[in-house]
Amino acid sequence: MSLGDRIQQVRHGFQSAFWVANSSEMFERLSFYSQQAFLSLFLLEIVKLHEVPASNLMGWFGLLVYALPVVVGSLADRFGFRWGLVVAFLIDGTGYFLLGSFNSSWMHPIRAVLPDYWLLFAILTFSAFGPALVKPCVVGSVAIASTEQVRSIGYAIYYWLVNIGGALGPILGAAAVAAFGMSTNFILCALLVYALVFFVLFFYREPAQVVATRSTMTIRQALANTLLVLRNWRFVLFMLIFSGYYVTFFAFFVVMPDYIHKYVNPALPAADIGRLIAIDAGMIIVFQIPVNHLTRHVATFRALIFGAVLAALSMVTVSLHRSVWMAAAGLVVFSIGEMTQAPRYYEYISRLAPEGQQGVFMGYAFLPIALGYFFAGLIGGHLLHYYGQVLKQPYEMWWVLAGVGALATVLMILYNRVFMTRGGPKTA
Repeated sequence: MSLGDRIQQVRHGFQSAFWVANSSEMFERLSFYSQQAFLSLFLLEIVKLHEVPASNLMGWFGLLVYALPVVVGSLADRFGFRWGLVVAFLIDGTGYFLLGSFNSSWMHPIRAVLPDYWLLFAILTFSAFGPALVKPCVVGSVAIASTEQVRSIGYAIYYWLVNIGGALGPILGAAAVAAFGMSTNFILCALLVYALVFFVLFFYREPAQVVATRSTMTIRQALANTLLVLRNWRFVLFMLIFSGYYVTFFAFFVVMPDYIHKYVNPALPAADIGRLIAIDAGMIIVFQIPVNHLTRHVATFRALIFGAVLAALSMVTVSLHRSVWMAAAGLVVFSIGEMTQAPRYYEYISRLAPEGQQGVFMGYAFLPIALGYFFAGLIGGHLLHYYGQVLKQPYEMWWVLAGVGALATVLMILYNRVFMTRGGPKTA
């Protein structure tokens, strides 16, 4: 096929729904990561929560965001991606607005009745349904609104735009925080997501294939699929092991902001701390394609192990010196590992799924992300308090997190040797 023919395939291979869905996802990710970059500092410095409950709230929120798509995704299939996106953005915007309004006078009567922790728990639980519903709608649009010839390119575009949003979110959020404060940043996130409601209503046209093949899966059937997956203990075991990798990733969101603020440079503005989070996504935008080219001949499992090893080393890097530059270096080290393993992870997961059930099981491939965020929140606050307030050696907590990554790496190697053959899972 000539280059001209390939260009024509790309030009005509995507329906308008593909571009609208991906554009909306980019701006939704921008608002999501703008919120995520400052959520920890907001809970600790503005709301004045203790490290442990603040960390637990973030872990709970992350668990819901990445675990709910299995259930709410069935609703998107039944009622259409257009209305799924509209509802998701309404929930998103309302959640951000409530966070930004937490110290407003109209919230005082509610806070007088309900403790801050439980009020924030309710707000974050509600908010999690927004991004959880966006994912299946956008990924579904990519699959349906692109032809077979360009679908792989479609997923590459999707991944690239997600990371653009992930990089710009903390940067633009930092500018908003510097100019107006953290609460106003959440309000601006809400306004952006509310604008996406009108963008989708005006420009998104449901692909004909969605109407023709709309799923009739119910919530009960979705839960039945969940039980089917959870009964496969080998699959669940790998999900639990690999969640250790994501514990290290989400430590940058849960632990690092407070670590820098209290123990590295207390004078550093919150906006500058938030900008650090953009390093990972920025690295992926610039270097993902070259890294893919350099590692194209690396075996799938070796790529996963390389990513896990660098994740552990990124924690060690942060611990070497109490400086902002060393924290940034840790993010760079992690991003190199992420670029190596992320494209190969789903290939490995597909080999774990039983024959004929790959579609169902691949829908649960994100579970390590949900569990990793949850576990990072579960232990992050305790690490901050114990090593920072009790032992007065805050840098040592990064060695604990490095140990989590190292343990996950060792367990992955053992798992692969015990349960996997060259072509797939070992049979009894």
